[in-house]
Amino acid sequence: MQTAKSFSRREAFRFRRMILIVLCGLVLAYALLVAFVYLRQAKMLYFPTRQIEATPENLNLSFDEITLQTSDGVHISAWYIPSPKAQGFLVFCHGNAGNISHRLDSIRLFHEMDLSVLIFDYRGYGKSEGEPTEKGMYLDAEAAYDFLVTVKGAAPSRIIVFGRSLGSAVAAELAMRRTAGALIIESGFTSVPDLGRKFFPHMPVKLISRFHYATIDKVGRLHLPKLFIHSPDDEIVPYAQGKSLFAAAAEPKEFLTIRGDHNGGFLLSGDSYLHGIGRFLEKYF
Repeated sequence: MQTAKSFSRREAFRFRRMILIVLCGLVLAYALLVAFVYLRQAKMLYFPTRQIEATPENLNLSFDEITLQTSDGVHISAWYIPSPKAQGFLVFCHGNAGNISHRLDSIRLFHEMDLSVLIFDYRGYGKSEGEPTEKGMYLDAEAAYDFLVTVKGAAPSRIIVFGRSLGSAVAAELAMRRTAGALIIESGFTSVPDLGRKFFPHMPVKLISRFHYATIDKVGRLHLPKLFIHSPDDEIVPYAQGKSLFAAAAEPKEFLTIRGDHNGGFLLSGDSYLHGIGRFLEKYF
């Protein structure tokens, strides 16, 4: 005949075993989720599209459609939009989604600033060959810059390196590798691991991240004039990260606060955006 004491011990054992099974299940589920995120990082970071939906011709702007070859042999697609009154040349490093055909509004604005624009698609985007990688994107930007210098005869001091969102990290790396007259970082983040913690706060993002794009490690070593542009309303890249980049940057530097969301802030801000960039260029470029 079972005693109350033996029954209590058996129930306690079963309860502990159940708790252990639940905990093991949770650990396994967490490990599987971490593994999924680790393996899917590229799909979560890059959102290229192949279809070219419009060209500068839609804006009544003349342009050259060109193909550049990177130092590792990849052919990438680019547009060169000359300005008849060019005050300088701008290398445009776009964000992580779409392709160059989705940046016509920015091309128009820079053209109105009397800048000749070279915008290129990273490998895997638009008509460019290959698949996007961090190292590869840096080589893509080098090819664009080198085209301006060797083919268009641009003086390095007259080149502005511009990057928006993910492109800001590419632009910062290009400014490390090549001489330029100015660097503009718009909606930039400090690093991919830092940004990843926003979206995956309970994961060991820094340990599992396969990408760095660590602009925060570069801006303090760049001594060319730098303009940081960010909106407090940015729903993707926290405004605080833009301010952190500015705080870490070496002089000379300026900060321009705009309004609006991550993708449309430059348009919503209107004249304040244009005048802010214009004042920066007048002062330093």
